[in-house]
Amino acid sequence: MPRVRDLGGFQVRRALPSARKQMVGPFIFLDQMGPTELLIGKGVDVRPHPHIGLATLTYLFEGEILHRDSLGSEITIRPGAVNLMTAGRGIVHSERETAAAQTTPRRLFGMQAWAALPKSHEEQAPIFVHHGAEVLPRITGEGKRVRLILGSLYGETSPVEFPHPAFYAEAVLAPGAILPLDPEYDERAIYIASGSIDIAGDTFGEGQLLVFRPGDRISVLALAQSRLILLGGEPMDGPRHIWWNFVSSSKDRILGAKEDWRQSRFELVPGDVQEFIPLPD
Repeated sequence: MPRVRDLGGFQVRRALPSARKQMVGPFIFLDQMGPTELLIGKGVDVRPHPHIGLATLTYLFEGEILHRDSLGSEITIRPGAVNLMTAGRGIVHSERETAAAQTTPRRLFGMQAWAALPKSHEEQAPIFVHHGAEVLPRITGEGKRVRLILGSLYGETSPVEFPHPAFYAEAVLAPGAILPLDPEYDERAIYIASGSIDIAGDTFGEGQLLVFRPGDRISVLALAQSRLILLGGEPMDGPRHIWWNFVSSSKDRILGAKEDWRQSRFELVPGDVQEFIPLPD
């Protein structure tokens, strides 16, 4: 089962990495945010912090988060949209809320994944891209509603680009709905954000990450109203080291990033320069 962490005003369930599995395709980190009720005057407050060697993918079911980064990006992400922030050689960002959002009680529920960059792109220039809900492909029918967030699946292709074969999708299933997950990619997993499902006679509930063998044809039966994240891709080009917010194929590169953050050599986040998260001990 996922571990629980506090990230600054809210708790997350961390499904990846785990002792049994480091990556599924390029995905090396998977957090469930909420569901939680945020109180007036309190809420999401993740101070500026750095990343290297990965792309963060943020997707919400409920609520909103204000993203700012060292490229000057500033955008509020809302349900059904996606933020893809490619750190490459280094980026700093914060995740907070607008003052207006904090004037009423509200809910937050969503997912954040980290995808390791292939070695050819680990040191690329950082990029931030936001895609609205209206541009992401939707596959509906027979009690199923799938929004394709990244990659290709079920005959559709998302406009969200990533430099390694991978897929990421949200699937909402009514009770009794059946969803196939064919072996189009070597590595595939399902994360159950809510509800319960049956696969080949075994029952699984919310908070579980199910990783499948290559080549197996998977059929998911929803036992209740369920919300799933489908993710995976081709195997990454070698293992990755992960320390705090840094991912790299090189331990020395992570040591360098640690020193860069300690010595304030990363770019600052415009409009959010008063605070930062210190390097952990």
